[in-house]
Amino acid sequence: MEKLKVIFMGTPDFAVPSLAALTDKTEIICVVTQPDRPKGRGHKLLPPPVKIFAEENNLRVIQPVKVKAPEVVEQIAALKPDLIVVVAFGQILSQKILDIPRFGCINVHASLLPKYRGAAPIEWAIINGEEITGITTMQMNAGLDTGDILLQSEVKISAEMILPELRERLMTVGADLLLKTLYKLQAGELQPIKQDDSLSTYAPLLRKDTGLIDWKKSAREIHNLIRGLYGGARSGKYKIFRSRVSEENLSLEPSEIKILGGKFFVGTGEGILEILEIQAPNSKKLPAAEFLRGNKVGDGFWTKE
Repeated sequence: MEKLKVIFMGTPDFAVPSLAALTDKTEIICVVTQPDRPKGRGHKLLPPPVKIFAEENNLRVIQPVKVKAPEVVEQIAALKPDLIVVVAFGQILSQKILDIPRFGCINVHASLLPKYRGAAPIEWAIINGEEITGITTMQMNAGLDTGDILLQSEVKISAEMILPELRERLMTVGADLLLKTLYKLQAGELQPIKQDDSLSTYAPLLRKDTGLIDWKKSAREIHNLIRGLYGGARSGKYKIFRSRVSEENLSLEPSEIKILGGKFFVGTGEGILEILEIQAPNSKKLPAAEFLRGNKVGDGFWTKE
C-alpha cells in the first residue's frame, strides 16, 4: 500500500508510542505539539515528550499556542495531509482542521467509548473501580470524543494496578490499534459505529481537590483514589502513593491511625486501609516502614502542621 501522508498531533509521553509506530508505516509530514512549558523549581522551559521524539527522528515540528488560529489552519492545509492522527494533543480542533485531510482526523482515546469521554479517562477508570477499560480509535467530529467508533481493544484493570502501570499498558495497546485502524482504512474495511450517547460517561480534568481523601469513604474507594492518582491523593500535608485494603480485624474510626507490627493502618468509613508508600512535604516518597522509623505518627497526624 502507498504510504499515507500524516500529520501527527500529540503532546505527552502517552502519545509517543503511537508516533513511533507511524514512523515506519506512514510518511509523517509534520508533528504538531504543545509549546514548551516551564517545569521544576527553576521553571526552566522543557519540550514535551512528543517534540523530543520528533526531533530525534528528524521530523518537522510546529508548536502553536492555538491550533485554531487562522495562520495555523492555513499552514496545516498547505501540507495537504491524507490524514491527521491525534493522540492526547491537549487542544480542541476546529471544524476547518477536521475538514482538511481526505481521510479526516483519527483520534486514539484511552477508554472504551462512549464511556469516559474527556481529558482524564485513565485516572477516572481506576478511581471508579472499573475492572475493564481499553483503547478506542475514533473518527473525530466537532464534539468532545463523540465521533464514530472505528476499532476498540479491551484492557483489564487488576485490583492493585496503579496509574503508571495502566497508562503504560494503554500506550502500547493504543499504538497497535492505531496501526490496525490505518491498515483497515486503506483496505476499505473500516465500518464506523455511531456512539450511543445514552451510555456515555465523562472523565473531567483532575482538579487539586480531586485528590483530597475523605476518610469517611470506604477503604476500597480510598484505595482506588490513591492508585488512580498515584501521588495526587493526599490527607493533610501528606501524599499517599500506594495502599492496600487490609484484612486486619481492627476497630478504628475514620482517619484514626494504628501502627501494628511496623505497619501503618488507617480507619475508614468501611474497612481498614494500610498505607504502603507515603511522602511528607519537602521529602521523597518512602515505604511506610521506613517513613515510620523517622516520623512520629499518632493523634492529629493528618492535620498537624
